[in-house]
Amino acid sequence: QVQLVESGGALAQPGESLTLSCKASGFTFFRNAMHWYRQVPGKGLELVALITNAGGGYKNYADSVKGRFTITRDNAKNTVYLQMHSLKPEDTAVYYCRTTISGVEYWGQGTQVTVSS
Repeated sequence: QVQLVESGGALAQPGESLTLSCKASGFTFFRNAMHWYRQVPGKGLELVALITNAGGGYKNYADSVKGRFTITRDNAKNTVYLQMHSLKPEDTAVYYCRTTISGVEYWGQGTQVTVSS
């Protein structure tokens, strides 16, 4: 079955960097666009970044993370990454990866990122 497993969340200080990973299984990874979302308790989901399928030639980012976050994919490892630099307290959230297969959305369980001094 389709599985998405995020990892890499941690406690970081402002200005530090973290890299999140989302390991995928159960589908043909290279054919699917991948997305990273985040959610703060009590607020809705925010699309953070997306990367198209195969070579990942198209990427898009939320304005709040442009220039600081980078999404990449390694199709050989069935993994999508989110490199996060210059972290801010407002980046604190649970981060999820998502994909859509035949119109069905699949989500990981999330990984917590906390940015605090």
